[in-house]
Amino acid sequence: MVLRWKHVLLAFLAAVILGFGFAWSGLMSVGARSGHWAVTDWFLHWVMRNSIRTAALQTEPPPFDNPEMLKLAAGHYEQGCAFCHGSPAEERSAVSRNMLPEPPDLKEKIPEWTKAELFHIVQDGVRFTGMPAWPAPHREDEVWSMVAFLEQVPQMSVEDYRSLAGLVATGGSNAVLDCQSCHAPERLNGKSLIPSLAGQSETYLRESLFAYADGRRLSGVMQTAVTGLSKEQLASLARDYASMQRGSVANHDADPRGADIDKGRELAEKGRAADRIPACLTCHERADGNPSYPELSGQSVPYLTNQLRLFRQAHRGGTAFGHLMLPVANNLTDADIENVSAYFASKQE
Repeated sequence: MVLRWKHVLLAFLAAVILGFGFAWSGLMSVGARSGHWAVTDWFLHWVMRNSIRTAALQTEPPPFDNPEMLKLAAGHYEQGCAFCHGSPAEERSAVSRNMLPEPPDLKEKIPEWTKAELFHIVQDGVRFTGMPAWPAPHREDEVWSMVAFLEQVPQMSVEDYRSLAGLVATGGSNAVLDCQSCHAPERLNGKSLIPSLAGQSETYLRESLFAYADGRRLSGVMQTAVTGLSKEQLASLARDYASMQRGSVANHDADPRGADIDKGRELAEKGRAADRIPACLTCHERADGNPSYPELSGQSVPYLTNQLRLFRQAHRGGTAFGHLMLPVANNLTDADIENVSAYFASKQE
């Protein structure tokens, strides 16, 4: 028995040495053009599917009841995903077709995965491929919006895709993204997950854009959007949006979801000392207030509730005064968040 195990150990060591020797020789091609052996390709995909299936077992998808989730994801898809995977408006690039493994045509592959499985593919990426993880950890809200969008891709028309992404025609068949693709007033409504920027203070906008660019404020959507822009360009964007006429996206299409606006008003005006919650209007909406604090009036309920929940989870901040919101949000109940969001959404300018 001892001799038999010695033989096994020697055979294993010999295999390891031969394997390293073969790798050292340079005879093993790592070029993408030759592709994988069939057994290698099968094994990698088998491992991937098993891993994603297991990860998804404890993942419960949220309700996909807000169609504005698609707009939040569409622009990011056009900027960050379409080059490899194609889109309803454009075929996959020739470069992506020569990657190993080749990024799949999502129209064919998406129906093979559940919502929870798509979530883990988008959030975590896929090792040994070019599929990256979502740029911002802890932004599951953005990832779920991308999942909602991806599930619509197989049946999405070119016109619907361009409309969702806010692609702006530049002549001929070309269309491009810009900031207004997402933030233009006509793109926003009472269910928007995207904020209205027009008329916010230049200081707040500039500091927020810098925080996204530096990775201090996490958002896979916005961190990707500002990639490649200089601080001078970001500052210019802040000036442009600050100079625009401020308006409400929510007053005529509010989404209070049964919230109590009067209780929201009370919290905004008086706070709740017992829970160490100061009045919101102590800092926000003040003519002589700190320009680093955003104006909240007229933003949509879904946007405001989402931001307050991110603060409560300590997943939003990054600017000089962002930390002040963390203990406040931590003391807010779900009902508080819904109520105060509904109040500011309905508040006239």
